[in-house]
Amino acid sequence: MDSTAVIVASLQAACDDVGLPVPTEERAQHIIGLGLYDAMAYVLPGIDVAVYPRVVERYGHHFRLRESQAPLFGGAEQMLRELNDAGHNLAIATGKSRRGLDRALDKTGLAPLFHATRCGEESAPKPQPAMLFDLMRMLGAQPARTLMIGDTTHDLQMAINAGVDSVGIAYGAHPRDQLMALHPLTCIDRPQDLRQWLKHNA
Repeated sequence: MDSTAVIVASLQAACDDVGLPVPTEERAQHIIGLGLYDAMAYVLPGIDVAVYPRVVERYGHHFRLRESQAPLFGGAEQMLRELNDAGHNLAIATGKSRRGLDRALDKTGLAPLFHATRCGEESAPKPQPAMLFDLMRMLGAQPARTLMIGDTTHDLQMAINAGVDSVGIAYGAHPRDQLMALHPLTCIDRPQDLRQWLKHNA
């Protein structure tokens, strides 16, 4: 989903509500995918952890107001259906809450296409490898047959930590140069290019 702008705006609004320094767009984008405490510590350095729940509550409020503004990337649904029809096991490793992920899957109608999902509160957060280990165990997948596709350095570092290959997505949260520094198999610049790459390599 094309959700980066929605996440950034929601986090900035949440900080403003609580009377905390409003992070820049670049700083807010960096925390996408991280676990709650790692994200808050990065975006609000030096702030008492007792304030975190209030920021999270306001973030959730603003995100729910805006989430309809986060559409699927063009061709994403067709690509997922093609991969599913070809016999690939599709999984999600996300920093989202279980409630947030279920809401997104319900809204898009994509839940039947995924064979397993793991959320931020169910495993150690990115970039630790626990979510990928859990998913591989759930699906009976070997590291050599697992591919992590992600738009953040946290995703690609998690893949490294789990010993699996990765593909970087440069049209999401983190810039291409930061993704390439983590040596993915490739770095994709447009949604349609991901579909073509997977057709030839998955």
